[in-house]
Amino acid sequence: MRVLVVDDEPALARALAINLRAHGWDVVTAADGRGALDAAAMTHPDVVLLDLGLPDLDGTEVISGLRGWTTVPIVVLSARQHGEDKVEALDLGADDYVTKPFAMNELMARLRAAVRRAQEAAPTAALVQVGDLAIDLARKRVAKAGADVRLTPTEWAFLELLARNVGRLVPREQVLREVWGPAYLHETHYLRVYAAQLRRKLEDDPSAPRHLRTSAGLGYTLEP
Repeated sequence: MRVLVVDDEPALARALAINLRAHGWDVVTAADGRGALDAAAMTHPDVVLLDLGLPDLDGTEVISGLRGWTTVPIVVLSARQHGEDKVEALDLGADDYVTKPFAMNELMARLRAAVRRAQEAAPTAALVQVGDLAIDLARKRVAKAGADVRLTPTEWAFLELLARNVGRLVPREQVLREVWGPAYLHETHYLRVYAAQLRRKLEDDPSAPRHLRTSAGLGYTLEP
């Protein structure tokens, strides 16, 4: 499981990363709000651990930015004790709120619970079959003719979005927003690059794709 730790206190961020890695987590860190939004878009964490007191953006702005394009669980970690801060964070889309100081075992339990709730809410139709491609949405794996295909996190996010909408056109803007984030809506060259990479890995003939189809100027379809 991957956790994005967002905190501008280097000592605390380092201590959290050490403890989380010791418990088997893959840890990505960010020291400010903009870095957090970029890291979430590029690494696709399973849960975000977010401090509200950041140097550039308020943590509530980060929550709003994330909720504009992703349902990733967000656990707020904050020294703010006021009830209205907690209410605002939860109303904006945070899943849990932990106040400093905290017990590490309680924090671990809350992170696991947030991920578990998100997984339980995932669609029950977790396996999408497209020709000889088996796309396992629950395990985040894809196999071609029975052989596992290794994808980068971004390649997987692109494929997963199409697989959840198999047979339907997914507009370019939706792909950019959900895979890279709302700040990347004009970076259409990303789509061409990653679509080509996916075709090389998944299509029998990448130059004449049967499954990952482009509608010029509109978007992409994963054809069954």
